[in-house]
Amino acid sequence: MTLKTAQNIAKQFTLVKAAATTLLALALSATVMMQAASGASRVKDIADFEGIRENILVGYGLVVGLNGTGDSLNNSPFTEQSLEAMLERLGVNTRDTDLKTDNVAAVVVTATLPAFARQGTKVDVTISSIGDAESLLGGTLVVTPLMAADGEVYAVAQGSITVAGFAAGGEAASITKGVPTAGRIANGAIVERELGFDLATLTSLRISLRNPDLTTSRRIAKAINDFIGNRVAKSTDPSTVVLNLDGSKRDDMVDLLTDIEQLMVEPDQIARVVIDEQSGIIVIGKDVKVDTVAIAQGNLTVRITETPQVSQPSPFAEQGQTVVVPRTDIQVTEDGDKKLTVLNSGVRLQELVDGLNALGIGPRDMISILQAIKAAGALQAEIELM
Repeated sequence: MTLKTAQNIAKQFTLVKAAATTLLALALSATVMMQAASGASRVKDIADFEGIRENILVGYGLVVGLNGTGDSLNNSPFTEQSLEAMLERLGVNTRDTDLKTDNVAAVVVTATLPAFARQGTKVDVTISSIGDAESLLGGTLVVTPLMAADGEVYAVAQGSITVAGFAAGGEAASITKGVPTAGRIANGAIVERELGFDLATLTSLRISLRNPDLTTSRRIAKAINDFIGNRVAKSTDPSTVVLNLDGSKRDDMVDLLTDIEQLMVEPDQIARVVIDEQSGIIVIGKDVKVDTVAIAQGNLTVRITETPQVSQPSPFAEQGQTVVVPRTDIQVTEDGDKKLTVLNSGVRLQELVDGLNALGIGPRDMISILQAIKAAGALQAEIELM
């Protein structure tokens, strides 16, 4: 074999390898596109992992430095008691003293402790007045412990409050924009206690679905088992998939979860129609079906208009008096152009919407029609009223 022949073979091998790589990339791209087109989602977007969660914190504190917009101590005794207690801790005795300051407001402080937040981490806090304060603008929150549901203090908040709204006015008029009695402090709390949860040492873990469904739960377990190549995941109920580290050839739960949360799964859901009667919003799921049914919708409008007229005698008339003569106008309007519309059996979302739109009705009437179809037993879906 000559040198030139060997170079040609090597060149052909390189071209074949590049072509194989390109085909593999195209195949993976096509797979991703097919999954996206079918509505597949990542596991991390439809489920939560045990232990990876936030915790709610709450505390009670005082805001000082207000420009005469704080609580009136006569109407807010808790503010006066809290102010006296705070001053006593600072070495100032105000017992049996008539406090009349209006620069202090009692507030509730709320925050969310992120998962695995370490000591020294800063989190945002929200401040809300609970007294009769007019505004928290320009106020400063004094040191406030933030507790969790177990009664332990996990963070301490303090700082200047940022208020988006404002209020101004005088004796004859006033103006208010937004909510001046609520505000935020960015990075206003420091984490003082950590939650004791070691994720890396776990050998089993539960995956919780955000929208419980038996089919979705089973699909997640199957996707995990196909990816690992062993039966390490099992669906135990509509909202839980139990994951065992044994048999996965992994010694780190964090490493395994990192790969699992990127798996694509197509979630399933029951046919549902969500209705908000207050705002007239209707959301219809894609699997909603309707049996054969005929629908007609018509409105009868009766309008009564009163236009009274004044009848009075001619000028300088010896007899007669001024009276009010009633005038009533009655109009009856009936939508005669409304026709009977037939929805065939097994129609899906698009046909259902087209059929209802053919009646020329608005969202309010559509809500009544959907409820009537459900009452007739022709709507194969669950109606959820918000």
